[in-house]
This record gives sequence, C-alpha cells and structure tokens, in this order.
Amino acid sequence: MPARLPVPHFNVINGGAHAANALRFQEFMLAPTGAPTMAEAVRYGAEVYAALRTLVIERFKTAGVGDEGGFAPDLTTPEQALDLLVDATDLAGYRPGADVTFALDPAANGFFLGEQYEPGDGRVDTIDLVRRYERLIGAYPIRSIEDGLAEIDRPGWRMLAGGLAEWVQIVGDDLLVTDAKRIRAAASEQLATAALIKPNQVGTVTETLAALAAAREAGWGAMLSHRSGETTDTFIADLAAAAGVGQIKSGAPARGERVAKYNRLVEIEATSGRDLPYGLPA
Repeated sequence: MPARLPVPHFNVINGGAHAANALRFQEFMLAPTGAPTMAEAVRYGAEVYAALRTLVIERFKTAGVGDEGGFAPDLTTPEQALDLLVDATDLAGYRPGADVTFALDPAANGFFLGEQYEPGDGRVDTIDLVRRYERLIGAYPIRSIEDGLAEIDRPGWRMLAGGLAEWVQIVGDDLLVTDAKRIRAAASEQLATAALIKPNQVGTVTETLAALAAAREAGWGAMLSHRSGETTDTFIADLAAAAGVGQIKSGAPARGERVAKYNRLVEIEATSGRDLPYGLPA
C-alpha cells in the first residue's frame, strides 16, 4: 500500500481502565477526517481539545485527565461523553461529521459480566448492546468502534460486524492482539473489518508487518496504535506513514509521550515535500 499520512485519532475523553470516573467506555476519540493536511489535522485536534477543557472546567469544575491524556469528567454514559464532544467541536469552530468525526473504544472486556454487559446504565445482553451502538451511530458522527464486545463473545462480533460494518469500521484489539493467525481466523469468521496494530504488543517488527499483511489479505483496514504505558519513541508514526494505513491513535494532544508521535507526523509531512497524501485510504 502506498505511503500516506494517517488521520490521528485523539483520545480526548477517558473512562474504563484509563480513568477513575464511572464511565465504562474506555476511549472517546476525535478524528479530523476533514482536515486538508497533517499539520491542520493536529491543529484541529489541539483546538477541539482546548475547547473541551474549557467545557469540562465549566461543567465539572475539574480538568483532571486519564492515563492517555484525555479528560475524565464525572460522566456515566456514552451519550453524555459524545454530547460533550459535539459541544467542544462546535465551540472550536468545526463541524461535527464534516471536519471532525468520532471513534469509540468501549473496551467491552472491562464491562462484560459473563453473559451480560454493564455499559453504565443497567445490564444488557449482546443484542441490546449492538442495538445501543446502532443508536449511537445514528445520533453522532461515529466512524469507528473498537472492541465493542468482549473478545470471547464471537457470535456477538459476527452480529456487530454483520449489522454495522456498512456504516462504521469494526476494529479488533483484544480480539486480535496484533497476531497474524488471529487476524486470519477472525477474518474467516467475518468478526471485524479492521485490526488494531500495536508493535510492542506482538513484540517484533517482523510480527507487526505480518499482522499488517494479514489484515490486507483479508481486505481489512488497520490502525497503528500506541499503548497505555508509553515512551517518547516515535517509531509508530513512521510505520503508520510508511505502511499507508491512514489511521493512528496515540492518546490526547497532551503530554510529551503522546505529542511526540503527532509532532513526528507533522515533521514527516514537512520534510517530504508535501508529496504524501493525508487521510483515510480510498
């Protein structure tokens, strides 16, 4: 796949294992899919993040952040978090759904109770949770859902991908763990439409490239990703651009270990003669 600069997915509201609030969904991300360049995409993200900080202070009297730099206000439902993202996008002067879209990482392993899920406002079964996602997609400009169900809920994954893949990307992380064999098996069962790729999860660059190749063979998308315990190493920024996946996530536009990746992408754009396209693959 030709090299391209990826759309950054900024994790700006944290819940689940990343924060001490009651929000069960782990990550709420904004993606500047309407930005014309990498530099502008980072600017969009930084400005919406700043607007979000203003709203969080006004409404919750705090600006505490979670493990990945996203704010962790006292929210309980995904709708509350998404409403806050819409308001912050508007306040920053951007258009939700046109300039900026959203992505979710519920990390459903964290609220799976064996046969039911607890997404923050009562227990539901798999069918009801998939319907909840369908309602969220209808109400908000969501482009991607990662780990929407527990990794062992494979029938649920088939339902999720089969029912919602027409509108959003269905990403596997816990389900796949950057493993080429798992990606091929999941593809054969039609469990997802994209793989999260974490080089230090699988362990080597060779295994990472094998996982990327498996996703491509399946006709899937791929998103390069950081980990919660990060350093300032920027390798994933270079890999995301070189692999042409068109998507990366590395936390909020805050803290040195997160910002380093986004700064590196801007640097790649500036030193490439602006020959590299920015955005999602066609």
